[in-house]
Amino acid sequence: MARVVLERLTKIFGTTRLPVPAVRDLSVAIEDKELLVLAGPSGCGKTTTLRLIAGLEEPTSGTISFDGKVVSDLLAKDREVAMVFQNLALYPHMTAYENLAFGLKARKHSKTEISRRIEEAAAILDLTETLDRKPAELSGGQRQRVALGRAIVLQPKLLLLDEPLSNLDPPLRARMRLEIFRLHAKFEGTMIYVTHDQIDAMTLGHRIALLKNGELQQLAEPPVLYRRPANLFVAGFFGSPSINAFQGKLIRKNDGIFFEEDRVAQRNSPTEVRLAPFVLPIPATMASLLLPFVGKPLVMGIRPEDIVLSSSPANGGVKAILERVEMPGSESHLHLTTAAHTFIMRCSSAENHAAGGQREVRVQFNVQSTRFFDPVSGKTIG
Repeated sequence: MARVVLERLTKIFGTTRLPVPAVRDLSVAIEDKELLVLAGPSGCGKTTTLRLIAGLEEPTSGTISFDGKVVSDLLAKDREVAMVFQNLALYPHMTAYENLAFGLKARKHSKTEISRRIEEAAAILDLTETLDRKPAELSGGQRQRVALGRAIVLQPKLLLLDEPLSNLDPPLRARMRLEIFRLHAKFEGTMIYVTHDQIDAMTLGHRIALLKNGELQQLAEPPVLYRRPANLFVAGFFGSPSINAFQGKLIRKNDGIFFEEDRVAQRNSPTEVRLAPFVLPIPATMASLLLPFVGKPLVMGIRPEDIVLSSSPANGGVKAILERVEMPGSESHLHLTTAAHTFIMRCSSAENHAAGGQREVRVQFNVQSTRFFDPVSGKTIG
């Protein structure tokens, strides 16, 4: 199989006068037999990166190596790479068998070898009973598996998947994620999977490379990206509901350090809230790290699951207005407002929360789970 190394890979479209950078100075090492996810919003450069690896685009600068051999100048057909496109690109006039055989015929394999490989792939992908059907006669999931099968019958060193599930409805998408996970276990090859969907990324990837504007933001395992993000963009990309961000500053008070909510932060709530900005004590275990930032503006991030309703006013906490309650399923999302910010708290739907008029409540922040960010660069502090 293949270990893939991208070194300072850059791709610029457009002209010298009007350059459009798609990938900027990207350096990533994908280990042999790893399933790496390239994630990020639309236009971040993830599909361009995949096309550069496949040989469908030429890099402006930088190198691509497979197992230590530079392949940047090799044609796509010489790279032993297979790619599954977002639109599947199946031939509508061919049966599933003929679609699977197309690439093998182009490589001059014998009929016996073609038959053997297709039978093996069909067994893995549960397509044996559908090989004589044309794409129009197949379900969405079956068409998706044919597209995957057409790639794996080539026995490539590297399998590239460009948002293969984006056109599927949620239940089928969930089933196909499991199919791809099982396929990787049987294929035992190196896979690079492109997606803008955080659920695909978090559930499939051994590691995730998150891109923004063509630049790598962080490369890590899913739990690390969720709990120890490198910057505010990474923190906001992963998690549903997203992380809550509070603008404010650190202050000294009674020999301790506190986070004071910004009085002028923009609040996206139509409700006129008359609460004082909250002041949150910082635990001693975090205070020494944050000491150099006293008096400076910061952004405090906290996940919705790290907030709980205070059991009684005597327990202190942060005053907020409960504006509405959403119950999307087994959990509830409480939409709340402080003096200057709106935020979301996540809890069990079994808990009883009045969904009627607005009311004042107190919430407790698990400060040990908060992250602090530089408001200008977005970088995590600590």
